[in-house]
Amino acid sequence: MTARAKPAICLMLGWVALLWVLEGVDFVTGGALDTFGIQPREPAELVDVVPAAFLHFGFGHLAANTVPLLLLGFIAALRSGARRFLAVVALIILTSGLGVWFTAAPYSNTAGASGVVFGLFGYLLVRGFIERKPLDIGIGLVVGAVYGSILWGALPTDSGISWQGHLFGLIGGVVAAFAFRERARGTTAAAAVRPVP
Repeated sequence: MTARAKPAICLMLGWVALLWVLEGVDFVTGGALDTFGIQPREPAELVDVVPAAFLHFGFGHLAANTVPLLLLGFIAALRSGARRFLAVVALIILTSGLGVWFTAAPYSNTAGASGVVFGLFGYLLVRGFIERKPLDIGIGLVVGAVYGSILWGALPTDSGISWQGHLFGLIGGVVAAFAFRERARGTTAAAAVRPVP
């Protein structure tokens, strides 16, 4: 295992465990945590942009997000390192949540980690091309082949699904791939200068 593998595994297992604990609390309290979902265009709801990404409307909703979050999150954390991964996820959560806040249907309540799932999908899909790393290009192609069908969830085809959260999560992941791209190491201005013969 690489030096990044163990932290990536621990990070994602801990994250998923937290989501299940929170849903357990929500279940026991009769849905008390559902109020932390995002209700659009209400100024007071802006504080719920982040917590909404950690909450779900039932165990079925959470179960649907668990496996792709675990797998895509592990790959992203493994390839990026924990610090950059957390920055990527923070940008995805903010982009997805704010997108929902601005564009979701009136009187709706949106929560769930699917915006993060779509964001990680977008991030992994393009980061290899942006950083010009063959291994990450290959990973992006595999991720696209395995999970590419989720892109239908970013279209307004089902009123019971937050396509806005999916779409803006996807956008956030692509933006994060550019914003947090790894710079070439060891290059300086002097290294590019050649003496004239």
